Amino acid sequence: MNQIEQNLLASIADLHGVPKGAYNIRRNGEGAGRQSTDNIIITTKTDKPGIDIEIKPFTVNESVHIPVILTESGVEDLVYNDFYVGEGADVLIVAGCGIHNDGSGKSEHDGIHNFHIGKNAKLRYVEKHYGEGEGSGSRVLNPTTIVEMEEGSFCQMELVQIKGVDSTKRDTTAHLGKDAKLVLEERLMTHGAQNAESNVDIYLDGEDSVVQIISRSVAKDVSNQVFHPRAIGNNRCRAHVQCDSIIMDSAKISAIPEITANHADAQIVHEAAIGRINNDQLIKLQTLGMNETEAEEVIVQGFLK
Repeated sequence: MNQIEQNLLASIADLHGVPKGAYNIRRNGEGAGRQSTDNIIITTKTDKPGIDIEIKPFTVNESVHIPVILTESGVEDLVYNDFYVGEGADVLIVAGCGIHNDGSGKSEHDGIHNFHIGKNAKLRYVEKHYGEGEGSGSRVLNPTTIVEMEEGSFCQMELVQIKGVDSTKRDTTAHLGKDAKLVLEERLMTHGAQNAESNVDIYLDGEDSVVQIISRSVAKDVSNQVFHPRAIGNNRCRAHVQCDSIIMDSAKISAIPEITANHADAQIVHEAAIGRINNDQLIKLQTLGMNETEAEEVIVQGFLK
């Protein structure tokens, strides 16, 4: 791979060479490398673009990397990926998409990811999005994530948009079974005239299921963000939705948390806050020798961690 491709992989998947364990690398709409292991099998779909990832029951301390990179202007890529996490497994999946667009055509990647998480399985899923390039063509990412969690399973999802994405629409839906727990963390930054929309629908179907939805975002320049998380309690359950945003310049942010209880023992809480950078923090950092721009950057990066 050339230096641009290597830099994209480092940005979205922390890869600095061939990853250990299972991996599938997709480049400009085609496969660029794949490896399965004894416990994690990756196969190509036969009916549509995409892959199936099967993680055998009770697989532990293993990972799979499935990054996507686009370096050609005008590429529109669509994939359907299905993940089958077997009973009792405990694994890490690292995904994400990086776009380098130096041309005038739109470069877009749309990924439809279906997760089937087995009984008592544990999954940590990390998905990072990043865009760069000197061209006038837009960089577009539209991920769709669908999660089915069986009894006693646990899933932690880190959904991160670093910078450089002109337009994104993220749709996430999850159904939680008995004693299942989902922690969904979303962090994103927009700048320029970028637009970002996120819709999250979590259905707590099983008894004693739990979800925590955390959104942190920063909007700069004239960018626009809309975040609409919904927690629907259909059984005895607990849910907490938290949206925190920093607004700068002439940006716009809408946080629209929604909670629904369809059971008398559903406990669901939401909170949302949007505000400017704290002036006291700026002053403190400037007294340490930073200018205003440097101080703002430190505060923003700390907020998004």
